[in-house]
Amino acid sequence: MLSLLRSARRALKQMTHPEPDYGRSARLYDAIYAFKDYAHEADTLRWLLDARGVRDGATLLDVACGTGAHLAYLKMHFQAEGLDASPDMLEIAHQRHRDIPLHQADMLTFDLGKTFDVVVCLFSAIGHARTEAGLRQAVANMARHVAPGGWLVIEPFFTPDAWFPGSVHSRYIDQRNFHVCRMNVSDLQGSLAIMEMHYLVGTPDGVENFVERFELGLWTREQMIAAFVDAGLTVEAFDDGLMGRGLYVGHKPALGHDG
Repeated sequence: MLSLLRSARRALKQMTHPEPDYGRSARLYDAIYAFKDYAHEADTLRWLLDARGVRDGATLLDVACGTGAHLAYLKMHFQAEGLDASPDMLEIAHQRHRDIPLHQADMLTFDLGKTFDVVVCLFSAIGHARTEAGLRQAVANMARHVAPGGWLVIEPFFTPDAWFPGSVHSRYIDQRNFHVCRMNVSDLQGSLAIMEMHYLVGTPDGVENFVERFELGLWTREQMIAAFVDAGLTVEAFDDGLMGRGLYVGHKPALGHDG
């Protein structure tokens, strides 16, 4: 039986080639992550910022904003903008947020030519920086877009000791005339978490299957803190954060202050 399963897995890999990140799954993203309480997470973030002197009306940039689910609530209190590398995700965000600026760019290299009171990067999107060098570049680039006296908030991906290769994961959508199964087996290559997401999608137009491959960096708490410090920020680290993966809050010194 085990050999049969392995043969079937090899055959599936030969028939399906991984797509670019979110190339075909963007339209499924909000349904797959419907379990997330974006409103509560945005409220928690607002409370955290208010405790640090950030008031409603402050400028905010959401890096790797995806389909704009967090922005739907953040824009109620901040002058918000979004940024994402995926044109497919941004297309959905544009449909949802025609009232705010959205930018297509990579978190490592974007240059908007201005700064914000707050820059956030949520739901573990920082993992897309892949390598430790990429992490440091991404954090430094986001820090450059933080105004003096402002804040950088990053929700991390898993730490290396919390990633378990060989574990099987699945999510299902079961709606009228719309059924989706997404399944993957966690893998590890060096410090990269590998997820080949296999999708089976059923609609009245038929059944399709495709694969998307994601490679996300796994970094320790010490590596995350070092990236903030190297970017010239003081940093607080929280264990729980918005959804149990932790949270890093960096502060850029105001002009004329050392910390």
